[in-house]
Amino acid sequence: MSRELEGRVAVVTGASRGIGKACALALGAKGATVVVNYTSNEAAAVEVANAIVAAGSKAIVKRFDVSDAEAVNTAMKEIASECGGIDILVNNAGISVNGLTLGAKDEDWQRAIAVNLTGPFNCTRAALRPLMKAKQNGRIINLTSVVAEMGSSGQAFYTAAKSGVLGLTKTWAREYASRGITCNAVAPGFIDTDMTASDLPEARRGEIMASIPLGKVGAPEDVASVVAFLAGPGAGYITGQVLRVNGGLLM
Repeated sequence: MSRELEGRVAVVTGASRGIGKACALALGAKGATVVVNYTSNEAAAVEVANAIVAAGSKAIVKRFDVSDAEAVNTAMKEIASECGGIDILVNNAGISVNGLTLGAKDEDWQRAIAVNLTGPFNCTRAALRPLMKAKQNGRIINLTSVVAEMGSSGQAFYTAAKSGVLGLTKTWAREYASRGITCNAVAPGFIDTDMTASDLPEARRGEIMASIPLGKVGAPEDVASVVAFLAGPGAGYITGQVLRVNGGLLM
């Protein structure tokens, strides 16, 4: 595999599992030094970092909650100092909070927005100055969702937050293009992760499967390959876009 990201520093939030883990491994395989962010599962984050090192790249683990602006600011400063800058930011960390709007709890709404929308804002704001100084053009890659564009019954909190991420993506693309930074979003469809496995009833899973033209569930690596492409030199003229990885669920 081409090590086209050699010498670049990539921060991946929520990288201890699922799509974030796959993104961290894919970026490491291309030569990037990867900062593996986690909130609670240190052992899993260390395992991801060790795998990146075993494959020939550098990695460190960094604990911070993306919804905590102060913690994020401190972490980004430490990363820039320890690693010599930040070239790529992958805003992946997210939680699924489900429930119908009628009877929704305020705390569920607030937590979903805090992690899924405020989190990317906190991380991007804190990383912008290092990204502007990136040796090559800086990259911001936001993970959103197919539901941001098509809606989803019982997922008002999550859908609202992920829709907001699309707006941030297009805005940051415009705000920082003059500084050489590209900003794009990747919108996964039904991806086989522990989050989807635990949150979806079997009947609902069957309904979704029947609506996917390719007839199969996606893997985290399907998403990670697109993230790695957007982080590389081949995507230098792509910004403000939403790349859908959904098997045709939404066209």
